Amino acid sequence: MKILVIRFSSMGDIIYTTPVVRCLKKQLPNAEIHFLTKPAFQYIYNNNPYLDKLLLLKDTLSETIREIKAEKYDHIIDLHNNLRTTIIKLRTGIPASTYKKQRLRKWLSLKFKLKLVPPTHLVDRYLETVKFLGVMNDGEPINYYINGQYNLSDLLPASHQNGFVAFIIGATHFTKRMPNHKIINICRQINQPIILLGGNDVAANGDEISAAISDRIINLCGKTTLDQSVFLVSQAKSIIGFDTGLTHIAEAFNKPIASVWGGTTPELLGVQPYRVDKTLVAGIELPCRPCSKFGLPKCPLGHFKCMNDMPETLIADFANNI
Repeated sequence: MKILVIRFSSMGDIIYTTPVVRCLKKQLPNAEIHFLTKPAFQYIYNNNPYLDKLLLLKDTLSETIREIKAEKYDHIIDLHNNLRTTIIKLRTGIPASTYKKQRLRKWLSLKFKLKLVPPTHLVDRYLETVKFLGVMNDGEPINYYINGQYNLSDLLPASHQNGFVAFIIGATHFTKRMPNHKIINICRQINQPIILLGGNDVAANGDEISAAISDRIINLCGKTTLDQSVFLVSQAKSIIGFDTGLTHIAEAFNKPIASVWGGTTPELLGVQPYRVDKTLVAGIELPCRPCSKFGLPKCPLGHFKCMNDMPETLIADFANNI
């Protein structure tokens, strides 16, 4: 049996497809499993032992469809369910099983602040698409395989090599990030060395946070590759992070995670920490929350209470008590 699994984006959503690929490969004897995604996200499946071939979206959809036809798949598992995947399924004529996005329920939940989406994790929703093949959830965590070989001594000073808290301060949208003054207050209460992780877009934030405290904090935002950042979270005593890809990747290593949510909510997206033994999901109940599914450039009401009123001691105590 030859199966193509499709998910084009984004980082967190693709991370949660890895149990599907693993379960297909392990539970279907002699099955050949391929995965199609955007070139920007190919690193997620690099070195994945459960994947036989990685296909990358071409410049034109027609080129991608020609490649899919040439592979002669028995089934398509569509975990994206958008216009492009619909066209792929129609033009290839390959039998397909499609992830149900529950668009109407999500829209109503967001618009009218109703809880119409069952609290089912995205991984379990994805796995519904392969039940027709007799494939079941194996109860294991997500998979991520670090590409490089790294040593802590090459990335961190001696003060941080015997244990540290990784604080992931980046996120794509403003309403997912905590203001600097809140991060500073939390870090001041943590009694362990701390590293700050994120991209170039939060490098200046990291400088402000680290300057406000002491050399107990090291700002690595924009200074490490994604692969190095993943290695560092895999070595951390605990992780604090927002609704962003690196926080979700960290779940692969079963480290204690404080998952902090602002304008978005894990219930709506189904992406609370998956198969992690020790977790804190921090978020404030507000009539205006969630304000969006994926984040916004600013608080629609201007007060940003979901992050400004977040209990700081709760998060710091989680890190201190590990």
